[in-house]
Amino acid sequence: MTRVRLSVAERRDELLRAAVAQIEERGVAAVRIADVASALGVSNALVLYHFSTKEKLVAEAFAYAAESDLVHLRRLLGRRTTALRRLRAAVRWYAPTGQAKGWRLWIEGWAACLREPALREVAGALDQQWKSALTRVIAEGAAAGEFPCADPAAAAWRLTAFLDGLAVQMTSYAGSLSRAAMLEWADAALARELGLPSLDAPAPPQPAPPPTTPPQPPA
Repeated sequence: MTRVRLSVAERRDELLRAAVAQIEERGVAAVRIADVASALGVSNALVLYHFSTKEKLVAEAFAYAAESDLVHLRRLLGRRTTALRRLRAAVRWYAPTGQAKGWRLWIEGWAACLREPALREVAGALDQQWKSALTRVIAEGAAAGEFPCADPAAAAWRLTAFLDGLAVQMTSYAGSLSRAAMLEWADAALARELGLPSLDAPAPPQPAPPPTTPPQPPA
């Protein structure tokens, strides 16, 4: 059977999708160029033509898989509603109980980052995009008086660290915590970082600025 001739962009897309599937099945450490080639019925040389090493293929596959989640995150955070509602939707989607894809891939990637500089660079840049997107919306909500978060960047870091850690636990030990409990914990973590008693409580009133004393006329 004659294979359809693909453009360079189409071929790279096909190879990356196959690489993601093989990484999810075998893990970063075990996957080989030959596994990706075999899955598509192509030669090892063709894979190496587009990605000169396994490390580059894995790094680009990781970025390819993560990009769809980043696109969805930006869509959630860009809605025309309050910052609090956008953040809550994003956290519930990102949490281990949500529909974000690739938790197994992220965990595999974190482990491989210890030994693979190319993957560490890509994963670090992707991670920073998540944190920056959350930071911007937290800062927007704080500026609008929705909640009294004093340090949006630190809040975004702590929040993502909590959710990442929860995801590692729930992916490694599936079923150890109920969906309802995880959603409750995610909501509580977000409320804590925003300085709210709960996500359904209004923001505490901000202290009024001290009155200014009008200048006195000279005696």
